[in-house]
Amino acid sequence: MNWDETGPDTDERLDERLVQADADGEDTAVEAALRPKDLDEFVGQEKVREQLDLVLKAARARGATADHVLLSGAPGLGKTTLSMIIAAEMGAPIRITSGPAIQHAGDLAAILSSLQEGEVLFLDEIHRMSRPAEEMLYMAMEDFRVDVIVGKGPGATAIPLELPPFTLVGATTRAGLLPPPLRDRFGFTGHMEFYAPTELERVIHRSARLLDVEIDVDGAAEIAGRSRGTPRIANRLLRRVRDYAQVKADGRIDRPVAAAALGVYEVDARGLDRLDRAVLGALLKLFGGGPVGLSTLAVAVGEERETVEEVAEPFLVREGLLARTPRGRVATPAAWVHLGLVPPQHGGKGQQGLFGA
Repeated sequence: MNWDETGPDTDERLDERLVQADADGEDTAVEAALRPKDLDEFVGQEKVREQLDLVLKAARARGATADHVLLSGAPGLGKTTLSMIIAAEMGAPIRITSGPAIQHAGDLAAILSSLQEGEVLFLDEIHRMSRPAEEMLYMAMEDFRVDVIVGKGPGATAIPLELPPFTLVGATTRAGLLPPPLRDRFGFTGHMEFYAPTELERVIHRSARLLDVEIDVDGAAEIAGRSRGTPRIANRLLRRVRDYAQVKADGRIDRPVAAAALGVYEVDARGLDRLDRAVLGALLKLFGGGPVGLSTLAVAVGEERETVEEVAEPFLVREGLLARTPRGRVATPAAWVHLGLVPPQHGGKGQQGLFGA
C-alpha cells in the first residue's frame, strides 16, 4: 500500500485508506491516516502552533526556506505530525530518519547530499546521533555545506560539498542531552506539553468521525481520562474500544462501554496499564513502599531496567504515585490508596520521614 501519494486527500480517498488499513489490520497505517494535515486541524499545543505558524508564514512571504525547527517532548504528543505539517505548509517534500540510524558521518553525508532545495529533513531522536555525525550537522545547518573526507591518515583530503537550502526538523524526548552548539543552531524551538482531558476529547471525536465510529460525550471523556495526556494513546484506546463495541455492544461507544472495554485491556481509571500496576504492586507488596533500587524493582516485575525507567516510571511520577529519592524509588501515599492497600504503620524501609508517618 502506498502512503506517499502527493497532493491533498479527498474525503473519498481518505475513507478508502482508512477502510483498507483497517481491513489489513495495519494500526500504524491507520494512525498515519488519522494525522492532521495542517496547523488549523492540529488539536492542542496552542503556543507552539501559534509560534510555528508565524515562522512558516514569514518564510513563505520571503520566498525562503523555513528556519530549522527543534521539537521536544514526550513520545506521542505530535512531533512527527508537526514535521509533516511543516513540509505540507511549505509545499516541500519530507525525508524521515532517526538519530540511531546515523552512526557515522558518512551516513549523514549521504542523506544531506541527496536533499532537494527546500526539502524538510525530519530527524527523530536527534539526541541519539553519533558525535561525528553531530559535528558534521553543525556546518550543514549553518552554512549548508559539508566536508567529505577522502582517504585516510596524512593523505586524507577534505572535499567541500555545497548543499541546497533545507529545513531540519529535529525531535527529541530528552532535550537536555543535546549539546548547546547543536541546540543553538535551531531557529525555532518548541516544547510539546501533555494534553488536557478536554483537548484529548477533541482528538477522540475527530478520530471517531474519520473511523466512522459513533461515540457520545461521556464515552469520549472516559477514554480521554485514561489516555495519559497523550493523543497517540487516545487514538489507540479508541480503536480498541471500537473493537469491543462492535463485538460486545451495538457499535456505539458510551461511558459504560468504554469503561468495560478498557477494563478488558487492563487500563484502569487513571490510565495505569499492566506494567504500571506491576511496578507499583511490587514496590508496595514486596518492598513495603520503598525505598528500593531501580534494578531490583525491574527484576521483581520481570522487565528490563530501561523499560521500567523509560515507560512506566515517568507516568507514575507525573501522577504522584511514585517518587525518585537519593535512596531509591518510593511509593507515595496516593499509590497505597490507588491499589487499595494499607501502608505499614511505620512506613517501609525508612519511608517515614520521606512522606511523613
